Amino acid sequence: MIKEDSSGEEKVVLTSCSYDCGARCLLKVYVKDGRITRIGTDERPMPSLKACVRGLAQKDVVYAPDRLTEPLKRAGERGSGSFVPLSWNEALGIVSAELQRVKRQWGNSAVFLMDYSGSISPLQGFGRASRRFFSLFGGCVTTWGITSYEAALFSALATFGTAYTGSTKDSFLSSRLIILWGFDPVVSRFGPDMVHYLKEAKNAGARIICVDPRRNRTAKALGARWIAVKPGTDAAMMIAMAHVMITENLHDRPFITAYTEGFEKFEDYVLGGEDGVPKTPEWAEGKTGVKAEVIRGLARDYAAVKPGALIAGWAAGRTAYGEQYHRAASTLAAMTGNIGIRGGFASGGIGRIPLGYVGKGFPAAGENVQMKVHVSDVFSALLDGKSGGYPGDIKLLYILGCNLLTQFLNVNKGVQALRKPEFVVVHERFMTPTARFADIILPVTTALERFDIGQPWSGSPYFTFLNKAIEPVGETKSDLEIFSELATRMGLRGFNDKSDEAWLRTFVEATPDLPAYEVFKQKGFHEIGLAEPWIAFREQIEHRVPFSTPSGKIEIYSRKIAEMKDPHLPPVPKYIEPWEGPEDPRGARYPLQMVSPHARTRVNSQFDNIPRLKALADDRVWLSHEDAAARGIVDGDRVAIFNDRGKVVAAARVTDRIMPGVVSLDQGAWYRPDREGVDHGGCVNVLTRDEKSPGGAFPCNTCLVEVEKL
Repeated sequence: MIKEDSSGEEKVVLTSCSYDCGARCLLKVYVKDGRITRIGTDERPMPSLKACVRGLAQKDVVYAPDRLTEPLKRAGERGSGSFVPLSWNEALGIVSAELQRVKRQWGNSAVFLMDYSGSISPLQGFGRASRRFFSLFGGCVTTWGITSYEAALFSALATFGTAYTGSTKDSFLSSRLIILWGFDPVVSRFGPDMVHYLKEAKNAGARIICVDPRRNRTAKALGARWIAVKPGTDAAMMIAMAHVMITENLHDRPFITAYTEGFEKFEDYVLGGEDGVPKTPEWAEGKTGVKAEVIRGLARDYAAVKPGALIAGWAAGRTAYGEQYHRAASTLAAMTGNIGIRGGFASGGIGRIPLGYVGKGFPAAGENVQMKVHVSDVFSALLDGKSGGYPGDIKLLYILGCNLLTQFLNVNKGVQALRKPEFVVVHERFMTPTARFADIILPVTTALERFDIGQPWSGSPYFTFLNKAIEPVGETKSDLEIFSELATRMGLRGFNDKSDEAWLRTFVEATPDLPAYEVFKQKGFHEIGLAEPWIAFREQIEHRVPFSTPSGKIEIYSRKIAEMKDPHLPPVPKYIEPWEGPEDPRGARYPLQMVSPHARTRVNSQFDNIPRLKALADDRVWLSHEDAAARGIVDGDRVAIFNDRGKVVAAARVTDRIMPGVVSLDQGAWYRPDREGVDHGGCVNVLTRDEKSPGGAFPCNTCLVEVEKL
């Protein structure tokens, strides 16, 4: 919506963000003389569409003094950050020539498209224009695997046969017990209404428990009970809870019999029939650091206090065997009969609902983009190519929506990897650590400088319209505009035959949940009216509709996983000792487990360069009082966090909000190495190991380190 104020000198534009965040909050952008003057927000019209500090700081992003506003060409050694400006005509001419040269000399397998989720929307978002362009180009190598929730997706598809395992958040108003496991929605923003409904549920009498190595912001804000668990051992704790329910006959046997497949095989494993080891709370205590009586009490509560919602957050799935945690969570939900009912939750999936998505997006046409490597293997693929078993020897790397030299695992290895290709193109707004390694940088717009549609992917039934608030700053162009111009230069017919608004009209017309285009655009948002909460699997439970699995039931024993015949992917949920976990022999040298939560001031690595947000960031490394005392560290000391992969210097935060044996450093701080390669920016992925889990998880929370005072 664009509305003139009473003076006629200022207009208010209703819009939203398109970042990799579960929310699409309402931004009120005030514009005068073509320039943003301030940004506000509004809780209306739903329980809460109120923007967070990141959304409210978007004026600072648009007008940041270090914003890239013209194309740049490398002028020094790759990685030096030395560039000179050039025209768009020159820049696109060089890029198109290099693409054609590499294809001609080496073939399409020598081109690597590294696009990712810096922007998520149906027109300008991840995988849209980029994959259509490279498909028409004849193909390229690209990635598979979702860094956020691949383990959860693997579990959802194996257990339920669908990714839509969530409920609308008003369902929590019926919950009597809510367990937030590895989940911090105050920071990670799974919809602007999530915390609102959690608070309302608590006010209505629901008990809220947070299971996490840290007492996170959500636990603090809600006054929730905190149970501290060692990273990577969550599945062990859940399986021990199952042992309590089985041996004390607390599980819902009629539900299990009617709706699940293979419970008896899981029961045999839990009771020790399979391997002679009963998975008791005492067994789990030694692995998880959680007292047996606490595990036993939580199991009894979850079995007895109904309805109960166990919300298995994605953080605990970003571990060495993270898929086992998600599958165990869904099994507990089935054992307690908390699936398909108001106030319950299917637990182990990604929490999506089939609402709030447009019927069509910009056509990716990705049938030719079939050569893929996992996101954990990108640096190995660049370094090793065909000799390492990857699709090609990469000569040209094309990057957009991705600051991989901060966000991807084992950053020091990444530095070497980015030196390998002959040519590197980066679409960016700022001189990120990744952009410094480009040969050509193409400056791109923000969401406030273009039109699009906002889709909250976290289970909120609404849309926002991303109205264009201002004209693009400087010479910036959208990703779609850049690829359209490249396609024209290179003779790739049929890439883009519509204006941005014409595409958006097509999307709206293909979406039954949306009103007419002009109505939606003027209003700025649209709530999907629901008479009652949307609950995943309600039809399956109430009307015996089959699940979309081979058996038609909830598969505690997964037939699809069994067919894989992978010993590291058992058909029933099991606890597998993680590499770099609490029992790894490397712990003798690096005795602390590191986790890397999201920062409340960043969306992944975006905004680390914005002073207003940087001032609010907590980029200290958290240590328990016990671990700090053992190392002579006091609060505020400069410390080194290190392992065989690298070293990071940061300030220490000594706190009782983290369990002993665990340290925490928020992810997303930019990589800023000194001449010796020691990072002073707080980039946690200098320390992480680039190895995927068996189910494809991105195991950033599986990492052993040591900390010493400087």
